[in-house]
Amino acid sequence: FTNSTVKDEKDKAFQQEINQKYAVFALPLPDKYDFAGEDVPMGNFDVREAFDRELLVNVYWQSQTLLFFKRANRYFSVIEPILKQYGVPDDMKYLAVVESGLMNVTSPAGAKGVWQFIEVAAKQYKLEVSDEVDERYHLEKSTQAACRYFKDSYQIFKSWTLVAASYNSGMGALQKQTSSQKISSFYDLQTSEETSRYIFRILAVKYIMENPRR
Repeated sequence: FTNSTVKDEKDKAFQQEINQKYAVFALPLPDKYDFAGEDVPMGNFDVREAFDRELLVNVYWQSQTLLFFKRANRYFSVIEPILKQYGVPDDMKYLAVVESGLMNVTSPAGAKGVWQFIEVAAKQYKLEVSDEVDERYHLEKSTQAACRYFKDSYQIFKSWTLVAASYNSGMGALQKQTSSQKISSFYDLQTSEETSRYIFRILAVKYIMENPRR
């Protein structure tokens, strides 16, 4: 009993020192949460674990997260009205944060702009891509193109969470997965780690940006 008490006191003192020096904590997760009005099944252990992973990664990557806030102050005021105009849920703006960090970047696969369109998809969704002009870098026009994609995808999946997943994996690939597995919820889907982490990173980024003081 004496040894146990000493150990507890040492553990408590150690934790206090860690808290004072580093302020690193396990983060409480919400009991209820949603994306685009669709419930996230927080009672599911696998869902909570995946959410927890991405929340920890992004909360403690402070430099990146602060830059997200700074850029959102500039770009969300442009993106949000376009989403509303097209009848797309406001939460879909977080895809742009996860895709590009709200920067006009180029991926190793050649995807460009805030919404990270590859050339074929950009042309399919009415963006001009030529030697002289690349509208993937045009925030308003590329957001409109993203909205057209979202609407097309929603006609197939009838779920905004699956629409978000299709933005990462492609509509065709996701349609094959949902059809073969006979499911209609993303959270029941067995998919690649990349697509799974993509969705949970969106959820984590949304949670952080909606609750900065927390």
